[in-house]
Amino acid sequence: MNTKEYISSGIIESYILGLASPEEAGILECVMKNNAEVKAAFEEAQKTLEDLATAQAIKPPDDLRAKTWNKIQQEQSAEEISPVVSTVIPAAKPQEEIRIQGNTNWKTYAVAASVLFLISIAGNIFWMNDQAKAKQEIARMSTEKKNQDLAMQKMNQKMDMISNPDMKMVMLKGVEKHTESKAMVFWDTKTKAVYVNADKLPKAPEGMQYQLWAIEDGKPVNAGMYTEEKDSKIALANIPKAQAFAITLEKQGGSPVPTMENMYVMGEI
Repeated sequence: MNTKEYISSGIIESYILGLASPEEAGILECVMKNNAEVKAAFEEAQKTLEDLATAQAIKPPDDLRAKTWNKIQQEQSAEEISPVVSTVIPAAKPQEEIRIQGNTNWKTYAVAASVLFLISIAGNIFWMNDQAKAKQEIARMSTEKKNQDLAMQKMNQKMDMISNPDMKMVMLKGVEKHTESKAMVFWDTKTKAVYVNADKLPKAPEGMQYQLWAIEDGKPVNAGMYTEEKDSKIALANIPKAQAFAITLEKQGGSPVPTMENMYVMGEI
């Protein structure tokens, strides 16, 4: 596959969207370090997707304040329609005229203040709702960023092991009952340390734990207990020699001998 075919394969877009497998992502990162054309295509695709996300962003409606004001005016007009009264009105004294005028002005100011207050409340409610959504989105993005950072850190650790000339990789494939399962053993032939990448195994049930076994001269040897925290970065054991590796599901803490009916994966060196 040449450079143009690789770029048009869709792997770059899958990587940006987080859909690429660890192996595909690792290969792409290595290629970008050594191929300027692929790196340029990656940067262009990343910018295109960012521009698309920005263009599709939803902003609050601009006519919210106008709609709120019109609604309040309609309600105030309906409330101030007074019943029909006698047209014969006795003459008012000057002092009464002043008092009536003062009350009218006060009512006008009160209505105006009420309208502005309601508009302020409506705006604040919208602002608070908008802020709450923004905070939720920021929290979600922060969580995604942390997960991506952890995934990238894990990928870098795997790439370091793969590029280590002393590291022997042994693929463990699923046995009869667990054909979809798989794992990878990294065996440092210099230090004899054994690491396991087992994120493709089903999550261990409560009270159970995966255990690695090295097969030496046809006999199983305990090679350590696996946990997600140890995956690919903490050695499970030191194994001087082995002809194969296998993983079984055991009770929490491990077993002195493997439970053969609970074997998930196995691979020869």
